[in-house]
Amino acid sequence: MSSNQEYRAIIRIAGTDCDGSRRVDHAISRIRGVGGTFAGAVLKMANIPLNSRLGYLTDDEVKRIEEVLADPVGHGLPEWMVNRQRSPETGKGYHVIGSDLEMRVRMDIDGMKKVRSWKGIRHSLGLKVRGQRTKTTARTGRTLGVSRKAITEAARAAQAAKEKKE
Repeated sequence: MSSNQEYRAIIRIAGTDCDGSRRVDHAISRIRGVGGTFAGAVLKMANIPLNSRLGYLTDDEVKRIEEVLADPVGHGLPEWMVNRQRSPETGKGYHVIGSDLEMRVRMDIDGMKKVRSWKGIRHSLGLKVRGQRTKTTARTGRTLGVSRKAITEAARAAQAAKEKKE
């Protein structure tokens, strides 16, 4: 980092505002779908040193990062490192980041619901999907003790009013 480089506090990469004061790998790992290991691999593919700060990168370096994020497999990243391996639509591996990742996850869940797979049924019922126990956990919205107590108290009050009436 030399003093003649211009510092920028916020840099927009892949539709996400990143903090310019952070190290490059930490800053781009704030993008949804980009973790620490993947960020390090992207920077290695873009030939950017890990110890540099994001705010001091040139526009050309930021553009290289965005190009590698857009097509990591095309830049030499192994396919096992991307989050969409052998996609059902294309059969190839690619990496989804940002709002595209949220949309893709939602579409996958909707597809499971549509074909009525086990995971889709669990999603539609609002239950745990990955085989966790549900006897004592995940009870939000299903409180039985309070409702039973209220019902029994209402029944007692009705019984008392009936006896009082007679």
